Amino acid sequence: MVTKFVEQAWAGLRVLLVLTVLTGVLYPAAVWGVSRLPGLHANAEAVDTTLVGVHREGDEWFHPRPSAATPPASGGSNKGERDADYDAVVAERRAAIAQREGVPGADVPPDAVTASASGLDPHISPTYAALQVPRVARVTGLPEQRVRELVAANTGGGFTETVNVTGLNRAVERAVRG
Repeated sequence: MVTKFVEQAWAGLRVLLVLTVLTGVLYPAAVWGVSRLPGLHANAEAVDTTLVGVHREGDEWFHPRPSAATPPASGGSNKGERDADYDAVVAERRAAIAQREGVPGADVPPDAVTASASGLDPHISPTYAALQVPRVARVTGLPEQRVRELVAANTGGGFTETVNVTGLNRAVERAVRG
């Protein structure tokens, strides 16, 4: 009976060691190696994907939903709508966006001031995109109608309509370059 126990213990230890090497060393090393391949990233922005919200600085870009993490990164918040600190953050964001867009605070949509769960959501409401059109058109020099067309081309969805900011900003960049 003791020998059976020892055999099982050694078998378990071997499995533990093999899985530790596979999942703790080889897999992370492989992921790190693939992430270093050329062409996967450009200017610290993942290329060929619109599944991740990319925060770009500057008034020539459409802005995604805010992130609870600073600087914009993945991270949520445990603050709820009844938290006084949360209310202050939302009010501050609303005032900043209203000033940037030149509109009354009441015209700022909710998704412009509330963070997504991960901070990486690439989608905003068509209302928030429309609010940003005049600024983006003015700063980039593109006609406002052309910017609205780019918004429409990046609008989709099933249950609700959303605008993909990552795809939209790439379209704006292509349009500006000519």
